Amino acid sequence: MSDSHSAPINAPTIAATAFSEAERAAVYRAIHERRDMRHFAGGQVDDAVLLRLLRAAHHAPSVGFMQPWRFIRVRDAQMRGRIHALVEEERLRTAQALGAREADFMQLKVQGVLQAAEVLVVAMPPGREAHVFGRRTLPEMDVASTACAIQNLWLAARAEGLGMGWVSLFEPQALAQLLAMPAGAHPLAVLCLGPVEAFYAEPMLQQERWASRAPLQDMLMDGCWQPNQGTQP
Repeated sequence: MSDSHSAPINAPTIAATAFSEAERAAVYRAIHERRDMRHFAGGQVDDAVLLRLLRAAHHAPSVGFMQPWRFIRVRDAQMRGRIHALVEEERLRTAQALGAREADFMQLKVQGVLQAAEVLVVAMPPGREAHVFGRRTLPEMDVASTACAIQNLWLAARAEGLGMGWVSLFEPQALAQLLAMPAGAHPLAVLCLGPVEAFYAEPMLQQERWASRAPLQDMLMDGCWQPNQGTQP
């Protein structure tokens, strides 16, 4: 008797072999050297390179294969200026909400919209509620899937020697209206992309002593949730 959940008969496959040592090293290097960049060197991103990056993003996994990512390439200088202004408005609101850390926050560079070679706005389209597969109890998986696409783009950008920064300081509805998105669409990221002078040796917020990477062992539990573990913000 055949298993109704087995792989399709005669479906093409890829050999389940490990990458070579050099290939594995390249993958892990991209992961560990990826940085959320805020300082850009102007210049340009070749169209062929940008297409490779977008293809990498488009090959991300998505729950129910819903592919909820949409990319808006913003090249108009005036539109970039308006996006920059939206980010600055939210930057001030965020600083006020931080209370005692307001002054420290205002010292941080939080965007590169005006300096980056490319600006991509990542948004999710309307009609996502129709995708029930994998989302009936976890509707936020459209956001998780889109984040996977952004991470793919980020890692590919590092491999190409380009910096990328994910800006999330904006009011979503205001950005949606600015870019004439249809009702129900939801912008998730403003991505600043382009050449950089150098990559930060460690995450910028760690260099600026805003926060530090938690030890991996603090994130690991065995069997069930254990008291005093995994509770740090």
